[in-house]
Amino acid sequence: MTEQNTRLGIWLMVATTFIFAVQDGISRHLAGEYNVLMVVMIRYWFFAAFVISLAGRKAGGLRAAATTTQPLMQGFRALLLITEICVMILGFTLLGLVESHAVFACYPLLIAALSGPVLGERVGWRRWVAIGVGFIGVIIILEPGFGVFQPQAVVPFIAALMFALYGLLTRYVARADDAATSFFWTGTVGSVGMTAVGVWFWEPMTAPDWAWMAALCVTGAAGHFTLIKCYEVAEASAVQPFAYLQLLFASTLGILVFSETIRLNVALGAALIVGAGLFTLWRQRQTVA
Repeated sequence: MTEQNTRLGIWLMVATTFIFAVQDGISRHLAGEYNVLMVVMIRYWFFAAFVISLAGRKAGGLRAAATTTQPLMQGFRALLLITEICVMILGFTLLGLVESHAVFACYPLLIAALSGPVLGERVGWRRWVAIGVGFIGVIIILEPGFGVFQPQAVVPFIAALMFALYGLLTRYVARADDAATSFFWTGTVGSVGMTAVGVWFWEPMTAPDWAWMAALCVTGAAGHFTLIKCYEVAEASAVQPFAYLQLLFASTLGILVFSETIRLNVALGAALIVGAGLFTLWRQRQTVA
């Protein structure tokens, strides 16, 4: 077993959130020029190759990685994730990085809220209060009833809901399958699913955008690699709060690269969401302890 090193795990999580934020910025650029489904399809081709390469180097090879007693659930997880990614990238093109990530940051609260009905876990009243505060933050960001509410503002919330369900199902399948098996199914089934849909939306790309596509594929693989290493050396509860840095990194990219702005209601709502999420993570850690 890998020796626990919380400090290294934190730095790896910080690196992961930065890489994923860069990936989101590249995704926003490419999805603004080409069909979202094609962009995600090509990204998943590289991701599948990365997953298969990792599985082939482990004991038992591909056969061991692919072996599962719950193929339908594993397959559903993979298809749910590719759908979430497509929806989130669509949100980038509609709302930008700042507002999309501000809303998406509520996914840990959704996981806490759904952990009861999906996994049968107990959620205490303190965490329910935190979940309520977080959703007040979402409402503040969306501004319903103020004459400026746009239906597309719900897009990143739908993505957050799907990602929360994906996270819960990942915990569910982990009762019988190890992380390597789940990772293998996520990459391979996801690639097949995206190809079945994305190939119908193929568009020719310019040489500079092929370079951006290559960067997107590399950042995707690099982010997953650092995340795997992060969870190998540190407990998830110790490093998970630092995942919120992706909101900071993505917002900075949105402002500096895409000339986005942060509205007051977005900043206030995001602060409530992050604060509630951190409290929820802290309560979960206290309960486990």
